[in-house]
Amino acid sequence: MADVYSAEKRSAVMRSVKGRGTSPELAIRRLIWSLGGRYRLNRKDLPGKPDIVLAGRRLAIFVHGCFWHGHDCPRGARVPKTNRPYWTGKVAANRARDLAARAALEATGWRVEAVWECQMREAAALKARVAGWLSAPPPPPLSSPNWR
Repeated sequence: MADVYSAEKRSAVMRSVKGRGTSPELAIRRLIWSLGGRYRLNRKDLPGKPDIVLAGRRLAIFVHGCFWHGHDCPRGARVPKTNRPYWTGKVAANRARDLAARAALEATGWRVEAVWECQMREAAALKARVAGWLSAPPPPPLSSPNWR
């Protein structure tokens, strides 16, 4: 089936898809703030530019859209019928980039958490999960001396 939009219209639609300040990200930010967490956004000096960074807790949070990052939920498993090879390659590259960013952050002593778009529906479970992140002690610095 052909695309229902012209090439110009499709380009405009795709340009309007935001990468920052999405509604799931705003909801997580409001939740963290309400639980007493203070954060910075999109720190460029960290691998993967995490969406939310709580530096004192050495916690980096990524808020992923299920479709764009290939989650295993029904929305994330959906692949467009048109230009299927492009979309499968794009989502696979996004997943690989996410794994590399997570590994790089963990290698430097950061805790890394990901919140998926579909998890936003379970408000009580999400609040408990975020509260757990905020109450956990920060990991020790990697360069700390051994005091034994």
